[in-house]
Amino acid sequence: MVATPVKTEKRLTTQVADLTGDITAIRSLDWDRDRFDIEFGLQNGTTYNSYLVRGEKIALVDTSHEKFRALYFDALNGLINPKEIDYLIISHTEPDHSGLVKDILQLVPDITVVGAKVAIQFLENLVHHDFKRQIVKNGDRLDLGNGHELEFVNAPNLHWPDTIFTYDHGTGILFTCDAFGMHYCSDQLFDEDLSAIEPDYRFYYECLMAPNARSVLSAMNRMEQLGTINLVANGHGPLLSYNVSELLGRYRSWSQAQTKGEKTVAVFYASDYGYSDRLAQAIAKGVTKTGTAVEMLDLKAADPQEVKELASSAVGIIIGTPPTSGQYSQEITANMGTILASIEPKQYIGMFEACGGDDEPIYPLFNKFREIGLVKAFEPIRIAQQPSESVYQLCEEAGTDLGQALTQNTKVKQRKSLDTELDKAIGRISGGLYIITTKKGDLSGAMVASWVTQASFDPPGFTVAVAKDRAIESLLHVGDKFILNILEEGHYQLLIKHFLKRFGPGEDRFAGVKTQTAGNGSPILNDALAYLECEVVSRMECNDHWIVYSKVATGRVSKPDALTAVHHRKVGNYY
Repeated sequence: MVATPVKTEKRLTTQVADLTGDITAIRSLDWDRDRFDIEFGLQNGTTYNSYLVRGEKIALVDTSHEKFRALYFDALNGLINPKEIDYLIISHTEPDHSGLVKDILQLVPDITVVGAKVAIQFLENLVHHDFKRQIVKNGDRLDLGNGHELEFVNAPNLHWPDTIFTYDHGTGILFTCDAFGMHYCSDQLFDEDLSAIEPDYRFYYECLMAPNARSVLSAMNRMEQLGTINLVANGHGPLLSYNVSELLGRYRSWSQAQTKGEKTVAVFYASDYGYSDRLAQAIAKGVTKTGTAVEMLDLKAADPQEVKELASSAVGIIIGTPPTSGQYSQEITANMGTILASIEPKQYIGMFEACGGDDEPIYPLFNKFREIGLVKAFEPIRIAQQPSESVYQLCEEAGTDLGQALTQNTKVKQRKSLDTELDKAIGRISGGLYIITTKKGDLSGAMVASWVTQASFDPPGFTVAVAKDRAIESLLHVGDKFILNILEEGHYQLLIKHFLKRFGPGEDRFAGVKTQTAGNGSPILNDALAYLECEVVSRMECNDHWIVYSKVATGRVSKPDALTAVHHRKVGNYY
């Protein structure tokens, strides 16, 4: 059943549905949310999923976002007297799932909180009073009776340092919180419409899980010991029931591809401090776009030996400025000391302000690493106030720049190793010359394109190949709008020269270029032969590129008799 939405600017509803006779999902549907976490855009809102498991004892798995306080407790009270709940299982303490923990503890003071050691520590700092607790580690079990024996799986960094999965041996249901979820809001409880959800499922993985691919594989290896998984009860979006094997398999294959590289970048941050986790995630996402592996570690909770091993083996070190005081300052200071003692000259170093109000000054800390001999990955990212969309884009571009620097030599070797004749033959596939331009909020982007092909008459549409490590790739997802600027033969050199130059993270791509604004808000290049206003309809993955299919809304030719510029290559293994 779906509750009547509350009268607010944003539409919020709840959905209550039985998964089995004694397991019920309470889904908080956030229909209009368009930003999340690292400020990546949401096309379809999101949900926050919570679960009630009734045996001889009763367990509540996760709560909800605090914005759903009234709606959530109306739904919960409609199912049970909350004072009958024996256990509150905390999959992780990120606020969108633990936002009502305080309320539960006040309502049911005798409830036992079950979670990883780190989660319990975080909650102590959150609620500021004593509570019953049960710390669990990998393989521990909790028998609720009536066949509901719960087994816990340690899954740190997915995508919070204290994450655990919970497997119900009686039903084969695996509660996974953030993992295997998606930001997709609909009344459909399950994943029966695979084609509708798979773009959001992949996008969610890219933004939140790809930077933790090694942790994904470790957790999935532990999952294999559990038994048959009949249903994945995730924390966001539809639950996985119809396509469990397919969608779990995609996580594994994506993560295996992400970790196959020999080089790893370490990203150290302090979760729940300022904007450290979100900014770190944005930089990590940029690095992973280049095919470079990333490992993220929380300075508040990381094991010193793990910090030492990662800092000494990584080719690049990224650090969010840590707090100088607070509950975890001792652990953070110790881990920072371990990093400094473990690093080697010629590793790359990048740094960003966490914007938490008590940051260690960024330049003295950055210079300390440079004095040891580390190479600057990018200019330290300073943030004067709450990060905007452009700041997150800057962070992603900084990560992409680092990843490209680390993979450049490998790509050159790969080009030289290809068969010369094959190389030349592929190079004979010609293409036009185009520049794609887009603006979304205060974000903008541009790229030179030649792999553009008309793909449909009705509606008029075309495809364009976009390399995964292009900065503009993040602005070309389903629903995004852009301009295809078609260049004129004999009059394209200045535009090509401008847009082929290397732009620094956050640099204005349109400085010094004459433009006008299209109906969809994106820039039209005044010197283009023609332009098309476009909207992304779908994307298909093709190894190192995305094939982006877009429909055309309108267009105009400035010189009817002029010809489109054509691009001929001598070789076909690079641009």
